[in-house]
Amino acid sequence: MAEHPAPAAYPVGLRLHGRRVVVLGGGQVAQRRLPALIAAGADVLLVSPSATASVEAMAEAGELRWERRRYREGDLDGAWYALITTDDPEANRAASAEAEARRVWAVRSDDAEAATAWTPATGRSAGVTVAVLTGQDPRRTAALRDAIVEGLRDGSIAAPHRRTRPGGGRVALVGGGPGDPDLITVRGRRLLAEADVVVADRLGPRDLLDELPPHVEVIDAAKIPYGRSMAQEAINAALIEHAKAGKTVVRLKGGDPFVFGRGKEEAQALAEHGIPCTVVPGISSSISVPGTVGIPVTHRGVAHEFTVISGHVAPDDPRSLVDWPSLARLGGTLVVLMGVEQCGAIAETLIRHGRSADTPVAVIQEGTTAAQRRVDAVLGTVGERVRAEGIRPPAVIVIGEVVTIGRETDDAPAGATAD
Repeated sequence: MAEHPAPAAYPVGLRLHGRRVVVLGGGQVAQRRLPALIAAGADVLLVSPSATASVEAMAEAGELRWERRRYREGDLDGAWYALITTDDPEANRAASAEAEARRVWAVRSDDAEAATAWTPATGRSAGVTVAVLTGQDPRRTAALRDAIVEGLRDGSIAAPHRRTRPGGGRVALVGGGPGDPDLITVRGRRLLAEADVVVADRLGPRDLLDELPPHVEVIDAAKIPYGRSMAQEAINAALIEHAKAGKTVVRLKGGDPFVFGRGKEEAQALAEHGIPCTVVPGISSSISVPGTVGIPVTHRGVAHEFTVISGHVAPDDPRSLVDWPSLARLGGTLVVLMGVEQCGAIAETLIRHGRSADTPVAVIQEGTTAAQRRVDAVLGTVGERVRAEGIRPPAVIVIGEVVTIGRETDDAPAGATAD
């Protein structure tokens, strides 16, 4: 006789908000399952003589009610769902029988075949809940769940949203990080995959543009120092125009949108036209680029502070908003962005106001990319070294004793880690 496969489980989404859920046992299984039940708004009763520290913290925070005792007949009265996870097989069997008698869907951690419900491997991304059931192969179930969720997050699995009507578009200001495409946030990459129009900076992760579908319009919003650039007013106008046409627009910026990125100006322009705007933070080059070459911007016993400065105007320029005398007196780390052209003048100003000319300096050009290079100097010579080495933007300048710590890390044996 031919063998017939076991009947498949019927998938369903339980709406447990405000409904009684009983969890028997406060161990590791309960610790993994409880957060999702709490997030669903369930009225959770935990019955267990003991619990893990994390489960106990949930009870102390008022997220669930905890009766510190063993299971007894009647505990499932009025329950909509039960999670049976005790280490007592006899109690599990009795609770399972009560659930069957009371028509309560019940999951059993010790015997899936005796349960009336199975817990799928679940994951969430962008408002979508993924639930995977494969029967009796939990590793395959988890692997499939992870693959689907990762695909949703990185945009390799995407379904187009229902397009909005004219005037109903949206804009996301996405911080792309320092340049390496792997350093954009998960949310930023997902929004990029959903875009109709991408307004891209020169300093954003350019490699990601090649992954966009052919229908996506890419607008070059590069601002090349002392060269060609797209005016900020034109960038604002492009964002507004495409959003009003009902498009999903991503403004892809380098670093973080609000760290010398003029992101707030763009958000304000959109707000004036009533256009919804989402800000997605990015990894700022002020900390990521030094970290890439082993320089910690803070380090125990060396620097308890770091200050990020824009160096796009000279210290004696009336437009400069930096308090250079106060800055020179600080003992921590100084990180200068957009300061290649003014590097010598910045160094001279800091020395004139009291910073030692022997202060270590590192200049990292095109950090996190294949073209990355590092030049070391001291404050008294860094302007000359930058000119001699032909350093060009974008580059991050790090001033302080942490630069020496960075060199020590570079010299450490493979596998060593910095404190």
